[in-house]
Amino acid sequence: MTPVPADHPDAPRRVIVVGGGVAGLATVLRIRRSLPGAQLTLITKAALEESNTWYAQGGMAAVLSGAPGQEPSEPGPRGGVRDSVAAHVADTLAAGAGLAAPDPVRLLCAGAQGQVSWLESVGFRFDSAGGAPASGREAAHSAARILRAGGDATGRALAAALIRAVRADASVRILESTVVTDLLRAGTPAKLRVSGVHVRPAGPATAGEPAAREITADAVVLATGGAGRLFEHTTNPAVATGDGVAVAWRAGAVVADAEFFQFHPTALDVAGSPLVSEAVRGEGAVLRDASGTRFLSAYHPDGELAPRDVVSRSIAQHLAARGERCVYLDATALGGPFLARRFPSLTSLTASHGLNWAREPIPVVPAAHYWMGGIRTDTSGRTSLPGLYAVGEAACTGVHGANRLASNSLLEGLVFAGRTAEALAAPEAPWPAFPAHPLALDSPDAGEPFDRAQLQRLMTRQAGVLRDAAGLELAAKQLAAYAPVGSTIEELETVNLLLCARLLVHAATARRESRGAHHRSDFPLADPRKVPGSTAYVRASTPEEGFPQ
Repeated sequence: MTPVPADHPDAPRRVIVVGGGVAGLATVLRIRRSLPGAQLTLITKAALEESNTWYAQGGMAAVLSGAPGQEPSEPGPRGGVRDSVAAHVADTLAAGAGLAAPDPVRLLCAGAQGQVSWLESVGFRFDSAGGAPASGREAAHSAARILRAGGDATGRALAAALIRAVRADASVRILESTVVTDLLRAGTPAKLRVSGVHVRPAGPATAGEPAAREITADAVVLATGGAGRLFEHTTNPAVATGDGVAVAWRAGAVVADAEFFQFHPTALDVAGSPLVSEAVRGEGAVLRDASGTRFLSAYHPDGELAPRDVVSRSIAQHLAARGERCVYLDATALGGPFLARRFPSLTSLTASHGLNWAREPIPVVPAAHYWMGGIRTDTSGRTSLPGLYAVGEAACTGVHGANRLASNSLLEGLVFAGRTAEALAAPEAPWPAFPAHPLALDSPDAGEPFDRAQLQRLMTRQAGVLRDAAGLELAAKQLAAYAPVGSTIEELETVNLLLCARLLVHAATARRESRGAHHRSDFPLADPRKVPGSTAYVRASTPEEGFPQ
């Protein structure tokens, strides 16, 4: 039988999904249901198991009872407050500090119940208690709505289930250890469309395999995660180098809200900065300084349960004032048996570093955790470039605003994976046109060589939890002077990090106020004249041709 040409009307849709976390895996599975005949290719630059999702501990926010119109203040059957979708929406908007977009937030929160059902259909179950999913409370949530799996290993359990489902589908072409270096574009200058990807093997090419090649497609979905490796301390794995944002920017896509990078308040102060889940504080653990004093109530009335940006900033300010390195998370009041049962992974982790957290407080520091900014999309995952979609942390849908509410990220990946798959299956609608300022970020042909560690030190000191004009100006000048050389995969990742750093510093300089995760010590208050929404949508003044292949 003669194959149908790719450009024939009856040819199957060719879709490339880049990224192996919850957003990428769920997008593949959802597309398979929405477009059963699609030719699907999943590309990851490491093994499928290496993603931010795999390391997520806390859980997924989901309201499983009550109706969207239910009043958040209605008493619940066990006393306290009955939860509702409206309450989840309100908490998400409050955490977003005036920049979260109400309509996408409502889609996010109202979609949670359906995601739980869909996950069950692919073989995943949350932990249960009394015949129903077990739920806990985390910072800035008004009710206990955080579902978990494996105690404190939700991300690993979720990723493992999705990976099994994807691998079970023999029709999905999986390319692991494959790096997308740039996007392909086709068409006229006035009507460009993303038409595939440039790829290279992450390691040495195998016999007969080209060092670089092109894979064409009708649509590309970027689900590449964040850029935690911009900073010295991060909870993110080594793959989090901002690749999706970088390749989209170079192709001309609009990027938004780059100034908003969330620092998780409690990473264990050891090599690798492993995350200590927000859920630990939700269960009653407290933060103390080196003198043993609880200090957070002096910064915010909610203390340990204040929003993440508040807790991280308070810790940073407290440490700076006292000249100390870390604070201490005290979970001793919870007792060893409870900690071992509720947080088995953390109990093993702390023990592996010679710490007994049932008997003594453990040292923690804020660490880069989640980038609220990213490739601007609508609620169907569509970017400003026809043919290009983005889902998960790589995208900026508006659901997080200036600060992400704890445990909304897994939910975001699932909800918008489904919506993106639906958009791919539907007749193509006009693509969104996001207004954006053109921004030139030309790199010098010759300049100061640098390595990734230098970049991370610069960003941590000048554009981390606390920022000011002098530090941002210094960072901007230094970043503009860097002239990276080399073409190894690690060096190309560093080039992507450099681009993300410049976008972040540009946006942080432009936002002359403090809001959410963006804190300017020279503008310590939010500007009430700022209208809700981002003021820093930018696009490349001239799309680049990308890396030498």
